[in-house]
Amino acid sequence: MKRRDLLQLAPVLILPAQGWAQEKYPSKPITIIVPYPAGGGADQRSRQFGRFLNTALGVPVVIENRGGAGGNIGTEAIARAKPDGYTIGMGNFAPLAVNPAMFKKLNFDPQKDLAPICLIERGPLILTVRPDSPFKSVKDIVTAAKAKPGHLTYANGGTGGSHHLSAELFKSMAGVFITNIPYRGGAPATIDLMSGQVDMMFEQAYSAGPNVRAGKLRALAITSLKRSPLFPEVPTMNELGYSGFEVSNWQGFVAPAGTPPAIIQRLNEVTNQALADPTIKAQMLSQGNELGGGSPEQFAAHIRAEADRWGKLVKRVGISAD
Repeated sequence: MKRRDLLQLAPVLILPAQGWAQEKYPSKPITIIVPYPAGGGADQRSRQFGRFLNTALGVPVVIENRGGAGGNIGTEAIARAKPDGYTIGMGNFAPLAVNPAMFKKLNFDPQKDLAPICLIERGPLILTVRPDSPFKSVKDIVTAAKAKPGHLTYANGGTGGSHHLSAELFKSMAGVFITNIPYRGGAPATIDLMSGQVDMMFEQAYSAGPNVRAGKLRALAITSLKRSPLFPEVPTMNELGYSGFEVSNWQGFVAPAGTPPAIIQRLNEVTNQALADPTIKAQMLSQGNELGGGSPEQFAAHIRAEADRWGKLVKRVGISAD
């Protein structure tokens, strides 16, 4: 897959400018910065929505991958871009809500340096074990973990990511100690889970789903507040007695702070239109994701709430990337 993906053209929004002049928006290509490598979930979603923006706004849309440092490098690039609506980016769970508490120093402040545009999706995770695991339920895991603290292990697909924090939230709420085994990504973590190197893993539903349906993994619980229509037999952590247990790997479009409100609103409108597109909607739902949408203000409130929630957990359990 190429690092930059050029897409094509349609109508423009005319915005009032200072003085007598008027500026057409957009009148040139828009760049979407993805703070993760090509081929991943954030990259694929950015390309899918980029094609829609291309058609709706009538200008080429360029996808630029700037991975590294848990999403910090690409997110900083979004924050430092010219705030004219021609550079936006995919804002994600970790760099917007977790990394500010986990890294001793960040070169950007998600609350001050970014302007939320629209939440795109929330992806729940599934607690999985091997099909031959002795653990048939979450209760079985808790019982075993309390009997032998630290004996059980969980796979962590990336420090501070949703895999990791789901497990730490579970440990905190259940009052157990389960050993964290970190990996460089969800794929190698899943391989070791299936081969018996680790006991369990909270894995994103879109990734865990195929293995669960194929019988290669057993699903014990899901981290959404409601059961997934794709896995109706899998209980939520909330209904298993962990009140308020909700984790999602969310993402949405953001722009540099200072981007004109009229441009933010136009991009919000087009993103909401994309979420209503039958093809896009069906594809997202088929992966077990929950659709986002709403206003820039609602996305901003979501980011603030998530940053407060996960910042407290990160500090309480001592998670650090340094």
